[in-house]
Amino acid sequence: MIRRLVIGLAALAAAFAVPLPARAAPHDDPVVRTTAGWVRGQTTAEGRQFLGIPYAQPPVGDLRWKAPRPVEPWHGVRTARDFGDRCAQGSSWDPGYDEPTYTEDCLDLNVYVPEGSGRRPVMVWFHGGGLTAGAGQDIVPDAFARQTGTVVVTINYRLGAMGFLATAGLDKEARDGVSGNFGMLDQQAALRWVRADIGRFGGDPARVTIAGESAGGRSVCTQLASPTAKGLFRAGIIESGAYGDCAARTHDTAVAQGAAFAEKLGCGTLACLRGKSAAEILAAQAGFDWGPVAGGAFLPVQPATAFAQGAAARVPVLNGANTDEGRLFAFSSFDLTGNPLTAEQYPQVMRSAFGDRALRRYPLPAYASPTIAYATALGDTLFACPALRLDGVLAGRGPVYSYEFADRTSPPFASLRDLHTDFDFGATHVNEVQYLFKHFGLESPLNAEQRALARQMVQYWGSFVRDGVPRAAGQPAMPGRPGLVLSLKTGSEGGNTLSAAVGRDHQCDLWDGGGSG
Repeated sequence: MIRRLVIGLAALAAAFAVPLPARAAPHDDPVVRTTAGWVRGQTTAEGRQFLGIPYAQPPVGDLRWKAPRPVEPWHGVRTARDFGDRCAQGSSWDPGYDEPTYTEDCLDLNVYVPEGSGRRPVMVWFHGGGLTAGAGQDIVPDAFARQTGTVVVTINYRLGAMGFLATAGLDKEARDGVSGNFGMLDQQAALRWVRADIGRFGGDPARVTIAGESAGGRSVCTQLASPTAKGLFRAGIIESGAYGDCAARTHDTAVAQGAAFAEKLGCGTLACLRGKSAAEILAAQAGFDWGPVAGGAFLPVQPATAFAQGAAARVPVLNGANTDEGRLFAFSSFDLTGNPLTAEQYPQVMRSAFGDRALRRYPLPAYASPTIAYATALGDTLFACPALRLDGVLAGRGPVYSYEFADRTSPPFASLRDLHTDFDFGATHVNEVQYLFKHFGLESPLNAEQRALARQMVQYWGSFVRDGVPRAAGQPAMPGRPGLVLSLKTGSEGGNTLSAAVGRDHQCDLWDGGGSG
């Protein structure tokens, strides 16, 4: 929902494709034998990479809206030098997403391996995109893999209606009687591929960390609560993924939405739904909430309940959000369309969205503009406070390390830079990704101080993937208890500092239900 909220408001398209790293000479190309067959990757300045490896059968025809099946073996050597197709999704303003994608044969993954020998820890990345958009190739983590000595895997998984449709008919096909989690099951199928095959690439299947941003972070939160994911990973990283407290749809709600979706398509049977083209499915899925479903074997109870009851994976978690998360969404709602929020409109917009108490807590004179004021409340309620609440509930089942990305000087991420706007995005949603990886395969225009912060963040994340504890040379230890947060900032902003005031700064007593106006 989060990224789709933004791109649905934008009638913009990027005019360039995601670049691939330079290819080495053919005789240097590495070849690895997987369980399903041989793959030939390529060597780059950063290490070795293998792109577009299928981890499951194409979910097409009768396999549409079924749990992923193991990939069928192939003969000969499969070329793994190019990304596979993205899963079916609409167009957006992100680089390389200027046209819709109607491909359903998309269950591929990419493996990035640093030079050297020995068993290396593994990070598996779930991309963001509101569970309706995005692909594994949205990040190129080759430099991260080299700098941290880790093997990194990025994956595609089914999105939107293709990944999360639940109907009474599909329930009858499901072993546990609950449909609608196909995209989440794809993620687990990729993790099983990692368990079976990553050792052949130099990775250690016993040291796997799952990680993701936005909807990818929400996916990590969901997988932590899933009994069927047990044993597939040993740690998790959640970046801006605690929105909605990681809540899944109830089964009844999901099936009701599925019935409305089928009616919109004019279908009364599964055969009719499976006979619709991907273009028809995409056209009909707008306006529905696509996400995980609680009540079956994959997710018996809501994640928050699983965490509170001790039924979730007892693994270390690195969890956090960005200081100005809401600015991206507020910009998309107002300034992007040429209609910045005005002082006259502000009281009614705030009351309508959040109530009178929020209007009193976020007085307009305290902010640079009405849009920024609204954005602050939006980010606090959607991201900052849910992240802190998640710290609290996760702490009962294992170590939780908390951060806040607070570099308000950070350049807007790639999709926003192309808009050529002077809007002050600050440390908004997604902006931390460019400090860790090549976002959309692009180098970010970081200055010297920001590059120093990026190196520190890579060390924190890399240390966590290797050892389960985030550390960086010469920097404060990331706290491992609720209420204390490591604020990540450049040196001119005060550097990385520990703070016990993040909850107060984001008005969490109001958003958690106990505060007064």
